[in-house]
Amino acid sequence: MTHILQRHCHAKLPFVTSGEGVYLIDSEGKRYLDGCGGAAVSCLGHKHRDVLDAIQTQLHAIPYAHTGFFTSPVAEELADRLADKAPGPLNHVYLVSGGSEAVESALKMARQYFIETGELTRTRYIARRQSYHGNTLGALGVGGNMWRKEPFAPLLVNSDLIAPCYAYRDKKDDETHFEYGQRVANELEERLLAVGPETVIAFVAEPVVGATAGALVAEQGYFKRVREICDKYGVLLILDEVMCGSGRTGTYFAYEQEGIVPDLVTMAKGLAAGYQPIGAVMLHDKIYDAISRGSGYFQHGHTFMAHPLACAAACATLDALDAGVLSQVTERGNYLVKQLSTTFGDHPFVGDIRGRGLFLGIELVEDKNTKQPFSPTRPLHAEVKKTAMQEGLMCYPMGGTIDGKQGHHILLAPPFIISEQEIDQLVSKLSRTLDNVFS
Repeated sequence: MTHILQRHCHAKLPFVTSGEGVYLIDSEGKRYLDGCGGAAVSCLGHKHRDVLDAIQTQLHAIPYAHTGFFTSPVAEELADRLADKAPGPLNHVYLVSGGSEAVESALKMARQYFIETGELTRTRYIARRQSYHGNTLGALGVGGNMWRKEPFAPLLVNSDLIAPCYAYRDKKDDETHFEYGQRVANELEERLLAVGPETVIAFVAEPVVGATAGALVAEQGYFKRVREICDKYGVLLILDEVMCGSGRTGTYFAYEQEGIVPDLVTMAKGLAAGYQPIGAVMLHDKIYDAISRGSGYFQHGHTFMAHPLACAAACATLDALDAGVLSQVTERGNYLVKQLSTTFGDHPFVGDIRGRGLFLGIELVEDKNTKQPFSPTRPLHAEVKKTAMQEGLMCYPMGGTIDGKQGHHILLAPPFIISEQEIDQLVSKLSRTLDNVFS
């Protein structure tokens, strides 16, 4: 018996007792290859000596001080380094404890920006179907994960949803990939005109969609068109990089590869590689300046924001990435795609392999030719997860890939330190997993 309210009351979970590199080890001594970084978190793997030392050093200096009374050298250092890394005028950082907090903060920050500038009619958000932005009420409200939203729908913030950029399912045969991307981007303008652009605060999107749709990468030019539309109507662009950022797609910020600059960026997960809980919002100079020249006070706050231990872990994570770990993400990602394509390219139940860097999705289908998904009554994602754990592999399967009910996918997001030999092991374990599931 456990006194913890687990994610599922009837789950029988192994006890994790240690970790090393890309492996987690349970109380029975069984080793699990961490093929998903937990939830795209453990980018440096487990037991990284330099990160542990940085936390220990900070612990002996000062473990906690409330930000209403003090700032700290390590928080200032982290903010400086993130601002230096961010392309464009994203020169200000708001440090929190996780991804949902970061998104919630960004939503309130965006609303306050328009209060400061006198545009009080802006009260709603537009986001995308099959997106996920966190589990707090505001973040859940702008998300497109309908299964998570449904029980709490009466409590959620006002948001409208448009189509994701999902070429595997939605591109027409007579469209080029660019034309398809422009068509779905233009849905933003159509929705703005339908609801009144003067009522909209922001468009919220993941540069690469994570757990809900399985590493969906937008078509080239999609986000440039989105940026143009936001600028035309004075709408802010919030990019959620909680899962796809912090180097996961091969550049520190995922938006770097889209050739745009957002107004707000949310971060978490890999920011401190899982060694401490931390999140952040990066904000454009114009938003900071509006608040600074107006009320001067962001009407928000969390007890553990800018936590010194978490900031120390994040700075040490940046040290490791800057020392060469980040530079190998694209190379290792390409190798993983190659091995997945070789192993599963002709698999009768693998419809699509997609993603960027070490952030990859495998969409499972019942019929490869028609792209017919498996019945939603079959808990295929649960079968895959359970069987993979038996094989000593952690992966991140999900159901409802297409519309919240139909479709299944597997998300892979291993630590950046994974070797080619360990990638081969990952693919081999996943191959045995699918063989057993579909036998």
